[in-house]
Amino acid sequence: MDMVQVGFWTVALLVLLAIAFDFMNGFHDAANSIATVVSTGVLKPQQAVLFAAFFNVVAIAVFQLKVAATIGKGIVEPGIVDHHVVFGALIGAIAWNVITWWYGIPSSSSHALIGGIVGAVTAKAGLTALVGQGIWKTVAFIFVSPALGFLLGSLLMVIVAWLFRRTTPLRVDRWFRRLQLVSAGLYSLGHGGNDAQKTIGIIWMLLVASGYVAASDKMPPSWVIWACYLAIGAGTMFGGWRIVKTMGQRITKLKPVGGFCAETGGAMTLFIATGLGIPVSTTHTITGAIVGVGATRNASTVRWGVAGNIVWAWIFTIPASAAVAAGAYMLSLKLL
Repeated sequence: MDMVQVGFWTVALLVLLAIAFDFMNGFHDAANSIATVVSTGVLKPQQAVLFAAFFNVVAIAVFQLKVAATIGKGIVEPGIVDHHVVFGALIGAIAWNVITWWYGIPSSSSHALIGGIVGAVTAKAGLTALVGQGIWKTVAFIFVSPALGFLLGSLLMVIVAWLFRRTTPLRVDRWFRRLQLVSAGLYSLGHGGNDAQKTIGIIWMLLVASGYVAASDKMPPSWVIWACYLAIGAGTMFGGWRIVKTMGQRITKLKPVGGFCAETGGAMTLFIATGLGIPVSTTHTITGAIVGVGATRNASTVRWGVAGNIVWAWIFTIPASAAVAAGAYMLSLKLL
């Protein structure tokens, strides 16, 4: 087998591994899109995952590929990435996702991937090979996205409470059961738009490094875009039920009006971040919004211990996935 064939099959296997990560991203983060709408009883779990998956894929027609460009060209210096780096990054991210899914911890697939890239690149060329601006704006949004979700979720809850202050609770519940379908759809749209692009970005990075796509190209191949959106939609359809329970009930009990405010606040945050080309965590965003809604009603209704455990998972995501990725990079030097 000559070198071109080896190169092609290596790239093909890594693309499949990236698609598997994308599927797992949808599976792992399905809870972010459907936890509130399931916990409030507006949709049954099977209905909710189909609903969310549909809007994950529809996002292909809504958002520009700014997040994909950040991942593909804005985190690592040109010329550093090779197939070993991509393998290490994906293994680091997938390993962390499996661990957190198994224990029902709603961590970030996005930051697991960023951590994977950081770990593999550092193992190859050191920290100087990273683009500081791209890394720092991503790290900053670890804190900004949940804070913005918290702010918008709580603000919406206050506005809704004032607007409907003379309406009976039964009527409010009936109205927001319908409106929550809109908010859940918007959140799933934002989830697909931001998260699918992360995998598009890493496949784009791989294709450029392997010489299959020119570095000057403004867009990745269309098959990459479609494959990633369809994969995340398929992953969402299978759902991550361990995490649904944590997101939907263990942090705080939600009614339809609270679910609407949390999803809308989270969706607004995702739309802003995707428009700016910043890869954010949908997990961090919706968690912040849920806590904001719960704290607005009554701070004592929020299980701060559960929320605190989630925050610790956020803190450890990047270094843990980076450590695994560095090891996987070293292993790939012998395997690939």
